[in-house]
Amino acid sequence: MFHATTILVVRRDKSVVLAGDGQVSMNNTIVKANANKLRRLADGKILAGFAGATADAFMLFDLFEKKLKGHGGQFVRSAVELAKDWRSDKILRRLEAMLLVANSEKTLLISGTGDVLEPDIDVHAIGSGGSFALSAARALLENTKMKPREIAEKAMKIAADICVHTNDHIVFEEI
Repeated sequence: MFHATTILVVRRDKSVVLAGDGQVSMNNTIVKANANKLRRLADGKILAGFAGATADAFMLFDLFEKKLKGHGGQFVRSAVELAKDWRSDKILRRLEAMLLVANSEKTLLISGTGDVLEPDIDVHAIGSGGSFALSAARALLENTKMKPREIAEKAMKIAADICVHTNDHIVFEEI
């Protein structure tokens, strides 16, 4: 599990929202409070968020975008090819990050262990505050008519109130 962040994706009625907190921590110290851990890829058609080492995540964003271009924008295939390279390449397998990516149809979790997982439900989260945000978002999704952005805002606020590695400076991306 990667610490010092919370990334959450919520989808409902063809709307997808990716949310990320802004806190960057090193051990017990908050180094930055307003970082942006989200990116738009493939001309804005794909949202990506990371948990883990920042430089490693930037490298993975670039590699994923190259895979998308190399495979004609095929979302799942590009994710699988990235995970295969990540796991098998001697340099890449040392990267310490996880990616949560989403397009208009699917959400995928990509890890350096070779995993490409599609959640069974319309919410997913990574990072040290991920389980808090995921629990709150799932409850809101199942028990309210709130829009995805509202669910993400409330769930991230709840995670920030519980997790010491998560703050309430939230960045959102939507498709």
